[in-house]
Amino acid sequence: MSKEFIFILSLFLSIGISAQEFKFEKEIINYGKIKKGEDGKRIFEFTNIGKAPLIIEDIKTSCDCAVPKKPDQPIMPGEKATITVEYDTSNSGGFSKEIIIFSNAKESRKRIKIKGYITK
Repeated sequence: MSKEFIFILSLFLSIGISAQEFKFEKEIINYGKIKKGEDGKRIFEFTNIGKAPLIIEDIKTSCDCAVPKKPDQPIMPGEKATITVEYDTSNSGGFSKEIIIFSNAKESRKRIKIKGYITK
């Protein structure tokens, strides 16, 4: 086989491997109005709608006040999984925070959001 054919074949295989996708039940969770010190834990549920295992490599937030927890294992096609976000509710006022998910999906960076208002 020629080197060009092997290169093209490997390119198609790598594209096929990274063609996973995931669909969230909700991409924005609105806490609404909550009291200072209340439970700030919320859960994003999603499904791997791709044809290969989905691997969540990392999750970043726009501040240290929101702590995400990613799935430890790959999510198989058709499986549901969750990402838990715990927001620090010790400060009052409005908030809107972005959570960025890094994965092997077709869209390698996925953005979801939490928002709400903490009363005194």
